[in-house]
Amino acid sequence: MMSDGEDDNGKPDRPAPAASLNGDLLSRKRFAANDKDFDGANDEALAIRLATLEQEHRDLDSAITSLELNSPYERLTIARLKKKKLALKDLIQEIKDNMLPDIIA
Repeated sequence: MMSDGEDDNGKPDRPAPAASLNGDLLSRKRFAANDKDFDGANDEALAIRLATLEQEHRDLDSAITSLELNSPYERLTIARLKKKKLALKDLIQEIKDNMLPDIIA
């Protein structure tokens, strides 16, 4: 005999655990928003992403400065960090442009 709140097997009705929902998302490999495509993201999400990228940009700047002062022979590493820093700068500017409306008054 089934009581209220039980399925056909006699187990209680419960929502799917979060782990199985996350596994479903991972198996589909699709998420609502990711790093490359923030179309439709709200301003708060963009502001959080922007703050994170700006912090990473500052961290790279201090790492580059430290490497230049302490080990001048790490030119390849310094060049790679500078390239990553420039890419971050471009991404930061792109997000800032998306946050501001493009209205000519």
